[in-house]
Amino acid sequence: MPNTANTPRKILITSALPYANGPIHLGHLVEYIQTDIWARFQKMRGHTCTYVCADDAHGTPIMLRAQAEGITPEALIAKSSEEHQADFAGFNVQFDHYDSTNSAENKAFAEQIYLTLKEKGYISRKTISQYYDPEKEMFLPDRFVKGTCPKCKTDDQYGDNCEACGATYSPTDLINPTSAVSGATPIEKETDHLFFELNQFEEMLKTWTREGHLQTQIANKLDEWLNSGLRGWDISRDAPYFGFEIPGEKDKFFYVWLDAPIGYMSSFKTYCDQSGLNFDEYWKEDATTELYHFIGKDIINFHALFWPAMLTGAGFRKPTGIFAHGFLTVDGQKMSKSRGTFIMAKTYLEHLNPEYLRYYYAAKLTSRIDDIDLNLEDFAQRVNSDLVGKVINIASRCAGFVVKKFDGKLSGQWSPEATALYQSFADKSEEIAALYESRDYGHAMRDIMALADKANEYIAETAPWVLAKQEGKEAELHESVSVGINLFRVLISYLTPVLPVTADKANAFLKLENIAWNDIKKPLLDHEITKFKPLLTRLEMEGIQKMVDASASTMNNGKAAPDGKKERNDKKATSKQPSPAFEPIADEISIEEFAKIDLRIAKIIHAEAVPDAKKLLKLTLDIGNEQRQVFAGIKSAYEPEELIGKLTVMVANLAPRKMRFGLSEGMVLAAGPGGSDLYILSPTDGATPGMRVK
Repeated sequence: MPNTANTPRKILITSALPYANGPIHLGHLVEYIQTDIWARFQKMRGHTCTYVCADDAHGTPIMLRAQAEGITPEALIAKSSEEHQADFAGFNVQFDHYDSTNSAENKAFAEQIYLTLKEKGYISRKTISQYYDPEKEMFLPDRFVKGTCPKCKTDDQYGDNCEACGATYSPTDLINPTSAVSGATPIEKETDHLFFELNQFEEMLKTWTREGHLQTQIANKLDEWLNSGLRGWDISRDAPYFGFEIPGEKDKFFYVWLDAPIGYMSSFKTYCDQSGLNFDEYWKEDATTELYHFIGKDIINFHALFWPAMLTGAGFRKPTGIFAHGFLTVDGQKMSKSRGTFIMAKTYLEHLNPEYLRYYYAAKLTSRIDDIDLNLEDFAQRVNSDLVGKVINIASRCAGFVVKKFDGKLSGQWSPEATALYQSFADKSEEIAALYESRDYGHAMRDIMALADKANEYIAETAPWVLAKQEGKEAELHESVSVGINLFRVLISYLTPVLPVTADKANAFLKLENIAWNDIKKPLLDHEITKFKPLLTRLEMEGIQKMVDASASTMNNGKAAPDGKKERNDKKATSKQPSPAFEPIADEISIEEFAKIDLRIAKIIHAEAVPDAKKLLKLTLDIGNEQRQVFAGIKSAYEPEELIGKLTVMVANLAPRKMRFGLSEGMVLAAGPGGSDLYILSPTDGATPGMRVK
């Protein structure tokens, strides 16, 4: 994989194509936000980076839904495309080109690839037996056959897997099968289908999947297919079917999964025709440009087995890398329509700022394929703590002094200490860039927020609100707030791929053009800024609850949507035990009881790991007139050395507790869902050790 050195690169990026049979929801957005952040980062670095996508517009589900709505499939996919693009634009996902697989360009590429594969002997014809609806006179995809599970005997299960017990099977194994289209009892009927002989590419795939193009977990998973031997892949479907008719065949259409990835090529080709880019430079067999696909882990077989084999057989290049991600859960459970946690993009946008979700996803995403959880309470806490409380707070605390005291102009000369502080922020540039490059966004966000803590500590130590009241301190005040604004500028530059709209507002405040990654090498000296306006406001739980309520109302009162999935070859079980959006409130306490809690600002003057404890750190805290020893369960989130010197909040009047490691004389307050996502409370605004928190 390429390194992060700023050598100019030519990069083509795609996300999996959303199916044109339903709206975009928050689960989908994990992928598009992840991809958009990477594309924006590459462009900030000065690379030629193109991000294309398209609606996946073919298949039986689309044909049947169009019939149910009394419109043509073309009208349905046109409506879906408009809705999808509006949703993506609402979340600031910026494609260079967005297309449809139902295009002349995609038809031409699908036919070209198929005919080349056929000419080279990679296509075969086989007779198969398949369920057929005698009333609708059509062959039925697996998910359009329903019946009783042959394993656990649960009724109303799909023809490919049971959602109750997780068993996988053939549709012909179902007990009392029925057609989901007409309700008729299906019959078995023979038909000829065309197959792509994937087994002829087995050795190539065994090598390619282990050459660093895939995450290790994905390569290991693919070994299960490769080691058991690859078989022919069915690439045809019988009429009636909405798709491209196969050249030289009668009433045979390309299976939707054949022309869907080809949509990456056709979308890019249309963009090339518009922009002047050279298509062959990116897709020819020996291309040295970079090609990356961002996808969900559930469609890896199509992208990492079928797709590179098709490309190789047809004389095109293979992807440089395929980046898979996990699924989204909400409050630890599968998204639930009844609980209001199956949230559509449109519903979210009616209630909340999209940049909140972009940041939260970034804070959770890694280079691995782990599922990520949208914990709604943690969502609000992290946005408020990190973005509003740490980053935006820096500008809001300093800008007023610059405008009122110095006519909006930053100082032109700093002390060596201030210069060194700024340089330490700028020196993190390549380290943070490497984290973006490797898609370890969560680590990048933690490093950026550690810098934000450092910036707030500087402001607290220099205390401009105190300097402003003292005679003869104008130079010190000017440096303090000018450095603060510059540190904010570095932070917002690092966050620009994640928060593009907030960054644009910050640019206007700072009177800057678009920020390039390397611009931060030089601080803003003798530079004029404008009056500060709030860039982000606090995220209130009331707004989140309104979104959840609106989502539940929409889902429970509306008609059940047709099955929005394409016919697929992979199987997976799903959970049927959703949890409430919020935990129940504990027993009430009186205001008198609450008032007894004595919260104090504490400075961590020493921290060390407790060798025999998995979760504990031993902290020595300065609370003004004394020092306390406290054991805190935050080892999974912090290295001891990074805590030294930080301010936090502790419960000072908690009775000492004798532990086997020693005496714990209080409690440090922290928030978050746990694990590495745990954050001690970090006060600013002139806080000093021993100060009481009210």
